[in-house]
Amino acid sequence: MSVDFSALPAERRAAEVTRLCDAMEQADSDGRYARLTVERPWSAHNPRLDGDFASPGAIRWYLERELGRLAAAGARIAVSPGRTALDVHDPAFAQALDETRSDLRRKKLFLFGPERMALSIDRLQHYTGTTAECFQRYVLLTNYAWHVDEFRGALPDCTGPDSTGRQMPAWHHQLPGRAGLTMINIGVGPSNAKTITDHLAVLRPDLVLMIGHCGGLRNHQDLGDLVLATGFMRDDGVLDDVLPLSVPIISNYTLNRLLLDEVTARGLRSRMGIVFTTANRNWELQLSMVADQLRLSRALAVDMESATVAANGFRYRVPTATLLAVSDKPLHARPKLSAAAQQFYRATRRQHVEIAISVVAKVRELYPGGLPTGDIRSTDEPLLGQT
Repeated sequence: MSVDFSALPAERRAAEVTRLCDAMEQADSDGRYARLTVERPWSAHNPRLDGDFASPGAIRWYLERELGRLAAAGARIAVSPGRTALDVHDPAFAQALDETRSDLRRKKLFLFGPERMALSIDRLQHYTGTTAECFQRYVLLTNYAWHVDEFRGALPDCTGPDSTGRQMPAWHHQLPGRAGLTMINIGVGPSNAKTITDHLAVLRPDLVLMIGHCGGLRNHQDLGDLVLATGFMRDDGVLDDVLPLSVPIISNYTLNRLLLDEVTARGLRSRMGIVFTTANRNWELQLSMVADQLRLSRALAVDMESATVAANGFRYRVPTATLLAVSDKPLHARPKLSAAAQQFYRATRRQHVEIAISVVAKVRELYPGGLPTGDIRSTDEPLLGQT
């Protein structure tokens, strides 16, 4: 089916967008990739965009929003059954997954091929124990079960994994239009952070917020102080081959501003600055090897996931930010020790989760169409509704 929205009354747009999305899901149920073609007569440089989709129902909320925007701008949108969906055991499936030949500057609606979507949707269920349809557009990442406990306590009607023992269990506070909140316990380390954000990206979340703990590096930080990352020193190593270290990575400005407003309103101590992300949990044991990096970067905290999450968010056009709490100060004779750490976790975990939930509520209210993302688009990347 094809719809020319430039000739359609405004009151009929929503119904036609619904029909387009229904047609995409029908193609999927018939064993075909859904083919979506968008003609944008206002664009001199990118008048036509197209791509295939697997499991469009998993991102229907996103398709409805994006196609609705295109419809309002007067686009012509067509949906048809595309090529037959590949079986995951077909040798061609693995070839189609290779992103090294993909143009990651494409409009984010068409960023991923259908095979990539299909694999990531299956991997999300494998790791988290929940289906892609459960995931909400606002996602919190943590590496502590305590945060998950507080999340479930604050939002008691959450749905969770279908079985115990999942590597990265997820819990979802579901609202209509996927406007709820998801929390995933990703475990520790940059490899896990890359794994989950690789697959989350196909669901096009409106934000990913990493909440966790860090080692404080400044004299005037105290245990429990909060850290908001303005930028990152990437010493994790897991994305260096696909995103050079020369590329600057920063947190989403709007999300950081809302986090700072919330922290300030609660009268909590915080600092903003560079977070140094390492793959070495015991970096203190090789301090001489990282001391110059810490000093030259002006880093104020060390963690193991934040830069990885932010770098993958940058690659895949997903707004990210970081909310960390200082749990130890290795350079100031305050190492993380078991008894003190347990006391610290008990004292801080509730407010940590409450801040995240409150900020997401503000994003939902102020930016229902998604956070501003101009800072993570390429200069020649086609913008929605613009030339």
